[in-house]
Amino acid sequence: MSTLGSISNQVPTIQQYSPDAAARGIWTVISEPGDSDTGELIAVLGAEEALDVILHGTGDAAGIDLTTLRARALPRSTAASIATAFDAATTSGAELITPEHPHWPAGFNDLGAAAPYALWARGNTEILADTLSSAVVGARAATGYGEHATMEITAGLVSRGHSIVSGAAYGIDAVAHRAALASGGRTVAYLAGGLDRYYPSGHHELLSRIAEAGVVATEIGFGQSPTKYRFLMRNRLIAAAARATVITEAGWRSGALNIAAHAFSINRPVGAVPGPITSPASAGCHRLIREYGAQLVANAEDVAAL
Repeated sequence: MSTLGSISNQVPTIQQYSPDAAARGIWTVISEPGDSDTGELIAVLGAEEALDVILHGTGDAAGIDLTTLRARALPRSTAASIATAFDAATTSGAELITPEHPHWPAGFNDLGAAAPYALWARGNTEILADTLSSAVVGARAATGYGEHATMEITAGLVSRGHSIVSGAAYGIDAVAHRAALASGGRTVAYLAGGLDRYYPSGHHELLSRIAEAGVVATEIGFGQSPTKYRFLMRNRLIAAAARATVITEAGWRSGALNIAAHAFSINRPVGAVPGPITSPASAGCHRLIREYGAQLVANAEDVAAL
């Protein structure tokens, strides 16, 4: 019996999925996101056979040293941990989105071997596949200036038919989501932990609203918490899911610059809103424009032109 068959006998909720989707769902539980070795293995062998090789195989495969992958995956591959994730997904009504699903974000293909294995999503999942979308992100410690710029740009983008992609963090991200909802627009929140652990916890109400009117998605299986690494990996999803990324306000070391870096790496246009030269909260935006070739944008029309 295959590895997947053995697991599905112990975890009946897996049986509602196709073999490929079930295997990919298991990968979201046993492997960290953005692991290019795992991605390459799945690309060569397929998700189900790759699972066999990692959990019950020996030696290397597809020219990839599997020692480290096995060391990370095996402790997480218990029937109990997999059952916890799949049972919680079934109970909550979450949808498993894979590359074969019609709502899979086409932009993820540009991530190559670092693309997510699958997404767990709650809400109107067709929004994930919107072809006209903009990522609006920025600093957690937002100023009134940054919030105003974010609201104006977001509302203008929604009026032009753009869906808004962001990360549901405090500050600029939350303003972008709220402005999209208030404008009657479509918005996607990508999280760095499982859908049963909305983060930040202070945004539980906001994320619940997004799940009702938009969609909340993650590449992390149920039952798993955000980590610093997972936040950094989550950022590549925001960059890849959108046609362009705009940073409306960011300090010199803001995490939003990491999203911009991911966008640059896959040749996505990046816009940055300038701020007062005396404001540390805009230093990151000025840095993006001066050192990295981000386009200076001042309104929704500028962002749409990207």
